[in-house]
Amino acid sequence: MGATDRGLRAAVYLLRGGGLVAFPTETVYGLGADARDERAVARIYRAKGRPAQNPLIVHVPDMAAAETLIDLPAKGRVAARAFWPGPLTIVAPARARAGIADICRAGKSTLAVRIPAAPLALDLLRAFDGPLAAPSANVSGKVSPTSADHVMEELTGRIDGVIDGGDCAVGLESTILGFEGDQPVLLRPGGVTLEALEAVLGPVRALGIVENAAPDAPGQMSSHYAPGAVLRLNADAPRLGEAWLGFGPDPERGSAISRNLSLTGSLEEAATNLFAHLRMLDESLDYKGIIAVAPIPAEGLGHALNDRLTRAAAPR
Repeated sequence: MGATDRGLRAAVYLLRGGGLVAFPTETVYGLGADARDERAVARIYRAKGRPAQNPLIVHVPDMAAAETLIDLPAKGRVAARAFWPGPLTIVAPARARAGIADICRAGKSTLAVRIPAAPLALDLLRAFDGPLAAPSANVSGKVSPTSADHVMEELTGRIDGVIDGGDCAVGLESTILGFEGDQPVLLRPGGVTLEALEAVLGPVRALGIVENAAPDAPGQMSSHYAPGAVLRLNADAPRLGEAWLGFGPDPERGSAISRNLSLTGSLEEAATNLFAHLRMLDESLDYKGIIAVAPIPAEGLGHALNDRLTRAAAPR
C-alpha cells in the first residue's frame, strides 16, 4: 500500500478487521495490530515466531491516549514531555480497565507505550483511532526492517499489508525507559541517548544486557537483531574470506564484500545504515559466513549501536 489517503484507509480497514499491517515509524517498520483485540495481537506473535513471554510496545497518537493506558511516575511525565513524539518507549504500570489485550503485557503488570514521531505513523494512529501493538516487522530475533522491502522479504504471506513509506530516518529501535519507584532505568538504549535522558531526568541507571527468559520490555533477549552470519566485533580488519562492516575513514581492507556505516564517523548516519548494511552483507554469497565489524565509539548513539551489535553477535 502506498503512503496515500487511499492506502491509509485500506490499512485502517484491515486493522479494524483484526488484520496485521506493517507501517514505517522513524525507528524501524512496525507490525501493527489492534492492541485491544486478543486474537489480532496473537497473530503478531505467530507471524513473527515471537516468544509469548516477550511483551509488545503499544503505539498511540498523543499524550492523552497514553495516559489512559499507563500511570506515569513523575519523572516518566518529564521524559514524555521532553521526548514524545519520538523514539522513546516508556514502561509504566498499566491502568485497570485500559482495554488492552492481556497478551500485549506478557503477564506483566506494566505496559510499554510510545508516541512515534513519523508523520505517516501518526496519521495511521489518528485514522485508526485506537492503540496499535507494533513490534518490529520481522521474524523474531532477526535484523530489524528499515524499508518496506525488508518487511516483504520476511513476512510475505504471514501478514495482510505493508504501508510503503520509504526508509526509516533513525534506523534503530526506540530507547526503552522503565522505573523502579521514581528512579529511571534504561532498559534498552535506542534513538534517544542516555546523555539526552540524563540531561532532563538526572542520573539514569543503565541496565545493560541481561539474560532473561521473561523480559520486562521488548528487545532485552541476549540474542537479538541477528543476521545469519557470525559477527566478529571490534575488528581492525577483515580476515581472509570475511565480509567487512566499517566505521569512519576506511581505506581498502582487503574484503571484496564491504559496507561502511559512516565514512565521516557520524553515529547518526551509522544508526540509519546499521540494519540495511547487515542485511546486505548477510545476503552475500561471497564470504564464509563471518562479518568483521569495526569498533564503534561508546558514546551517544554508539551505546545503542554497540547494544545491537553485541546482541547480534551473541550465541544462538
